[in-house]
Amino acid sequence: MSRILAFLYGVVSYAIFFATFLYAIGFVGNFVVPKSMDSPAEGPWQVALAINAGLLALFALQHSIMARPAFKRVLTRVVSPVIERSTYVLASSLALIVLFWQWRPLGGVVWSVENDIGVALLYAGFAFGWGLVLVTTFVINHFDLFGLRQVWRHLRGEPQQGLKFVTPVLYRIVRHPLYVGWFFAFWCTPTMTVTHLFFAIMTTAYILIAIQLEERDLMHELPEYAEYRRRVPMLIPFLRRGASSSRTGAPART
Repeated sequence: MSRILAFLYGVVSYAIFFATFLYAIGFVGNFVVPKSMDSPAEGPWQVALAINAGLLALFALQHSIMARPAFKRVLTRVVSPVIERSTYVLASSLALIVLFWQWRPLGGVVWSVENDIGVALLYAGFAFGWGLVLVTTFVINHFDLFGLRQVWRHLRGEPQQGLKFVTPVLYRIVRHPLYVGWFFAFWCTPTMTVTHLFFAIMTTAYILIAIQLEERDLMHELPEYAEYRRRVPMLIPFLRRGASSSRTGAPART
């Protein structure tokens, strides 16, 4: 029974994540969803700015604190290690749902591209970003990243096994292709409003900080990561080159 419950918990957590991911595309792109990033402005802009900053801070703190090894050790004293990843995924989804629910548009336009080719290119960049995010999760291990692999192995009575240190193709170009996808998704828009610009700046700043925290943990856990970090650029392809190594790579759970 405990195996079945753990599996159901993982499946529900994943389903909530995937629905949240799809909603996020419409939320940032301002289509389909009932309330998007640039819905009509509500109330004083000072109040809206403070609320939005608080919502982004809530997500950033949840996303970073729960990802730290020290927090994971504490969490697995309360919940089974089998559902630790699913719990992280569920908490991240709930933080995003609160952000979507309470978001306060600010109004105002910073720039607006009218040229048809420019608009098409920016929408293509937007689609490329979201596509890169999704593809990157499968290039590493989508089902491990979102907790399904763990609960499935537990359901089948198989021992949990960590993923090996590997170099999927995207991780040979940059160390963080997932974050490159987010940059395209957040910055590529033909109409940049004050709200969208604030969101893009804040999320970019968070990602740059999160990379430093993440790589600090990886350097501690994986001796191979130091050489990989030296050889492969962080975000911009071909920015930095080094000698080839036959045994370097990106961690499967970056």
